[in-house]
Amino acid sequence: MALPDRTLTGHVLVAGRAAGSALVCTAPISGWGGIDPATGTITEITHPQRGASFTGRILVMPGAKGSSGWSGQFHLARVMGTAPVAVVTRSVNSKLAVGLVALQVPAIQLDDLDAFVSDGTVLPVSEVTVAGGRVHVRYSPSSGG
Repeated sequence: MALPDRTLTGHVLVAGRAAGSALVCTAPISGWGGIDPATGTITEITHPQRGASFTGRILVMPGAKGSSGWSGQFHLARVMGTAPVAVVTRSVNSKLAVGLVALQVPAIQLDDLDAFVSDGTVLPVSEVTVAGGRVHVRYSPSSGG
């Protein structure tokens, strides 16, 4: 049985519109040493999605480990052309908020990330659209439920 597409409402952190495939993270990422802005990859040694690239994708993550590094790391990713096109997060702290402003891409906070992760397993998302305080999730055609 295919999963139905979902539209979720959240709090806009940075206004804008973007669409793309999702990089769904099952754990928070550290803002200092957790990403490589030169390559757009997660480098945190113990992170479940280590080695995955967020370049040109919608970065979905439960939150960020507090660090003042987010603003610098996201700014570098934007300047180097390796930034995500949008960010969707469950929780946001002041350090991540400043990083999202520096990143200059749409960002939204959702209380419930069940559209992306179920029982710790990443669901087969094919496209995410972020616009106007809403996140539309489209699943892969062959996804099961």
